[in-house]
Amino acid sequence: MKVTPLAIPDVILLEPNVFGDDRGFFFESFNQAQFEAATGKKLNFVQDNHSRSTQNVLRGLHYQIKQPQGKLVRVVAGSVFDVAVDIRKNSPTFGQWVGEVLSSENKKQLWVPEGFAHGFLTLSDKAEFLYKTTDYYAPKFERCILWNDSEINVQWPLDGEPILSEKDKRAPSLLKSEVFE
Repeated sequence: MKVTPLAIPDVILLEPNVFGDDRGFFFESFNQAQFEAATGKKLNFVQDNHSRSTQNVLRGLHYQIKQPQGKLVRVVAGSVFDVAVDIRKNSPTFGQWVGEVLSSENKKQLWVPEGFAHGFLTLSDKAEFLYKTTDYYAPKFERCILWNDSEINVQWPLDGEPILSEKDKRAPSLLKSEVFE
């Protein structure tokens, strides 16, 4: 597996070794020992999630203020632009973001640690997005930050307006959001 720390080094891009021939392909989508070696952390994933979205759906920027979730994310059909935003108040990269295209073709995965808001924009007609989490979904602790907050300034590769949930439309800015100390 190729491991690349991004501009915010706690966010890691993982590229599996893919073995393919005329029959198709095979790769390990998760290996606990390799993941721990790559991140330097012993983690326990407790929940797997699967979402499907149509083109221009933007989900995020989401996080849980208590019971924070680290997320290992990947796409198994289509493609998305995936974003992690550092919302750790005492971090030197507070308010900064990194983004990567994840697709069924490139098979890249992104490790988004606790303390980050996460979101993605569907680039293809449809995309299926899978992710493992280090803690359970806790709706009472779920928070979100406005997807187009000018303080963060994510450069979403949008053509037109995104399709948003009501929750994401009403999200506060970073400066008005509850963040991690």
